[in-house]
Amino acid sequence: MVFLRNLLLIAWCCIYTPMTFAALTIEITEGVESALPVAVVPFASSGAPVDISAVVNADLERSGYFKMLAQHAMPNRPSTSQEVNFKEWQALNQNYMVVGKVNNSGGQYDVQFQLLDVYKNGQLLGYKMASSEADLRRTAHHISDLIFEKLTGKKGAFSGRIAYITSSGSANHQLQVADADGFNPQTIAGSPEPLMSPSWSPDGKRIAYVSFERKSAAIYVQTLATGQRERVAEFPGINGAPSWSPDGTRLALTLSKDGSPDIYVLNLASRSLSKLTKNMAIDTEPSWSPDGSSIIFTSDRGGKPQIYMVSSQGGTEKRLTFTGDYNARGSFSSDGRNIVMVHGSGGGYRIAIMDMATKAINVLTSGPSDESPSFAPNGSMILYASKKGRTGFLSAVSLDGKMQQKLVFNSGEVREPAWSP
Repeated sequence: MVFLRNLLLIAWCCIYTPMTFAALTIEITEGVESALPVAVVPFASSGAPVDISAVVNADLERSGYFKMLAQHAMPNRPSTSQEVNFKEWQALNQNYMVVGKVNNSGGQYDVQFQLLDVYKNGQLLGYKMASSEADLRRTAHHISDLIFEKLTGKKGAFSGRIAYITSSGSANHQLQVADADGFNPQTIAGSPEPLMSPSWSPDGKRIAYVSFERKSAAIYVQTLATGQRERVAEFPGINGAPSWSPDGTRLALTLSKDGSPDIYVLNLASRSLSKLTKNMAIDTEPSWSPDGSSIIFTSDRGGKPQIYMVSSQGGTEKRLTFTGDYNARGSFSSDGRNIVMVHGSGGGYRIAIMDMATKAINVLTSGPSDESPSFAPNGSMILYASKKGRTGFLSAVSLDGKMQQKLVFNSGEVREPAWSP
């Protein structure tokens, strides 16, 4: 039932429920037990409108990898390493600390920070960067990325953005884009008819999505900086599930113009179409491998929805999943080592990953109504949609399932998240 709902795209018209758009907040529901103690000391500032240190503190805290020291527990507030009495911070069992300052030079801000090893009494990282007022939050997220990578060895994902679909009434649907921490939400597209399936271009500058604004499904590509958009597919029947090729020149699509839904590849420059699958079953939800050589997709050709793979040039399809009654909506991690999917067993739907080397499936969430998984660009987190009763919300889980977050709107619901590259 869920599979057919996702495939026959017009059925989405029936599952959007009214909401009031509101800001997104993030709640950590489960963190890593071995979280590292870190103190982000409030930065010295000459009137900056954004509290850089507060943004950095929040980023690191919601990653789940760090246990942040509360401001009221800090013995003092140094802004440079020279002002730090390391023994005071060692007494508080802090492994690392961040100090910094923000100077205002006629509307241009100079942001300086240092990451310090408390027990080695030394600097691990230090940068000075310029920022406009409009870019102060982005600068803070960049600092968080640098700190996260230095302490974990993994690239940070705080500077990224997320796209998602909201609805504020039965005739008001919106495609929203926000920073990864939920700030700065912007409406990219709005329609009285449903919008769905947002997909980021590899450079993060464009989004492809499905709109029913002309009373039938069509696929659009929109440039975020200018708002310019182009209708690239409006064939008879289903036009759905756009997925960008790694080089940004093509879209994999689900089209039913020749009868049953099949996987096609659309060249965006020439508008030429290549048909990859030719089966009487339902083939949908294509997603490219990181090297562009293969496309995975969902098909019920074996009787139940499972994930298959085919060369992006066409050829023989290969079934990848065999465990469980339902495996769908697959997509690769950026390193190609794992596939995230919606895994169904016993009537519930959960988020799972499959190791491409062993084909072992590891279920990460508890369900029972989890869907639309999307890898963070660093591959360490998975964003997905869930539902409690009739309320839809977003959640995130780490690759090992140990760290979980809930992304909450103050009211209403949200679905179909997509993490930017």
